[in-house]
Amino acid sequence: MSNTISDIVVKTINDQDKQLKDYAGKVLLIVNVASYCGYTSQYSGLEDLNKKYKEAGLRVLGFPCNDFGAQEPGSNEQIVKFCTSQYGVTFELFDKIHAKGSQQHPLYERLTKAVQPTGDVAWNFEKFLVNKQGEVVARFKSNIHPSSPELINAIESELAK
Repeated sequence: MSNTISDIVVKTINDQDKQLKDYAGKVLLIVNVASYCGYTSQYSGLEDLNKKYKEAGLRVLGFPCNDFGAQEPGSNEQIVKFCTSQYGVTFELFDKIHAKGSQQHPLYERLTKAVQPTGDVAWNFEKFLVNKQGEVVARFKSNIHPSSPELINAIESELAK
């Protein structure tokens, strides 16, 4: 089974189709996000990563998800308003998706099988790192903060390749 995501199409927060192959040559940090989670403050850290590494080729992609504790009940418009007003988010946000279950989005079906540990996303703000070739190379649980050396070292390593 392929561990690349380049063939997958997602919807932007404005309901436009976006092909993940359009990110070829960029390093991606894909995160399932929620507005009412104990980890919601990670939006700040994700935005810091976005600002610090965007010029170097990092793209942070946020996928709102209501699968965990119903912590993302809002509409796309409400989500954008919350993220921009509360955390100054400028990284890309996408249409609300299912990260697990019978309606799991094909992106998360691929992500959760691509690298160890495999299996369902456990909670909001789980992070997947994708290299410039579109291959999933690392997975970080929700408690790994965006400022953690483990995550930053992995991002910097991929950007340097």
